Amino acid sequence: MTGPPAHSGQPEQRPVEAVLHEAGFPVDLLTEEQRMVLSELTPQELTLLLDVKNRLDAVGPEVQAHGEIAGGALF
Repeated sequence: MTGPPAHSGQPEQRPVEAVLHEAGFPVDLLTEEQRMVLSELTPQELTLLLDVKNRLDAVGPEVQAHGEIAGGALF
């Protein structure tokens, strides 16, 4: 009987696209070429990209709120 390969002791590595999607990147809106570039990111590049997104998200709501309030009030 054959089954899945034995566990090597290392954590299973998830596809980069899945990690980015879970982090809120709109990967489903990207072209195949853009997805290919993302799929080739090194673990260090992925970590950096996620860190930058987290920092942008941390300041995003304040900026977005001003834009929504100002936009609604002025237009």
